[in-house]
Amino acid sequence: MKNAYRTPQSLLVLGGTSEIGLATARRLIARRTRTVWLAGRPSPALEAAAEELRALRTDVDIRTVAFDALDPGSHEPTLGKVFAEGDIDMVLLAFGVMGDQARDEAEPLAAVRVAQTNYTGAVSAGLVCAGALQVQGHGSLVVLSSVAGERARRADFIYGSSKAGLDAFTQGLGDAMYGTGVHVMIVRPGFVRTKMTAGLAETAPATTPEEVAFAIELGLRRRAETVWVPGMLRLVMAALRHLPRPLFRRLPL
Repeated sequence: MKNAYRTPQSLLVLGGTSEIGLATARRLIARRTRTVWLAGRPSPALEAAAEELRALRTDVDIRTVAFDALDPGSHEPTLGKVFAEGDIDMVLLAFGVMGDQARDEAEPLAAVRVAQTNYTGAVSAGLVCAGALQVQGHGSLVVLSSVAGERARRADFIYGSSKAGLDAFTQGLGDAMYGTGVHVMIVRPGFVRTKMTAGLAETAPATTPEEVAFAIELGLRRRAETVWVPGMLRLVMAALRHLPRPLFRRLPL
C-alpha cells in the first residue's frame, strides 16, 4: 500500500459473490482502489457482481478469475496468475458456507464439505496468498472469521468449529508473517444480515455487510490484527468464552 491512508490500490476478493466482499470492494473503490479481482466459481452471479462494480467508476479495472475453494490443487496456479499480473495490495478471504446443522449432523459428508470449504480451502488459499504477498514484500491478507469460532454453540457447532480452526490458523499465520511486510488481519463479525443468513434466527447484536466493510477499512488504516464487528462483541465473547459449560448449555444461543 503506497498511500498515506493504507487504502489498497489493488484488491483480490476470494469469494467474489460474497456480500461482505462486495461491500468492501465498493467502499474501497470509492477511495483509491483501482484494480479489483473477483475470484469465484464461474456463474452469472459472479459476472453480475463484476458488472455492478464496473458501473461505479469508469477508471476501475474489474476482473474475474475462476476459483474453487474445494479444489486446493488449483489454488497455487490460479492465484499465481493473478499475482503475475501485478502487485496485490490486499487479499480479502471472504468465502465460506453456513451449512445446515440438522442435515450436517445426519449426513457426515455434508459436514465434511462445510469443514473443507471453511477451513481446508481457506488454509490452502491463505498460504498461497501469504506467500505471494511475502514475495512482493507488502500487502494485507484480511480473513473473515466469525464470533461463532470463539465458542461452539449447540445450534451451529459444525460451522463454529470450522471457523475456530480458521481463526487459529489465521492467528498463527499472522505471527509467521510478522516482520515480513505482510499484514494479516482477522475479522470476527457477529450475525450479519445477508442472503446466506436469511431465515436463520437472528442473534443480537446483528450487523450488515456495509458495517463490516467499514470496520475492515478502519482496521486497515489502524494496521489492526483483530477486528470485532460490532466492537462490543469483544467483551461479550470474553465473558461467554469463560462461562462454565453447565451454565453455557442453558443459554438460549
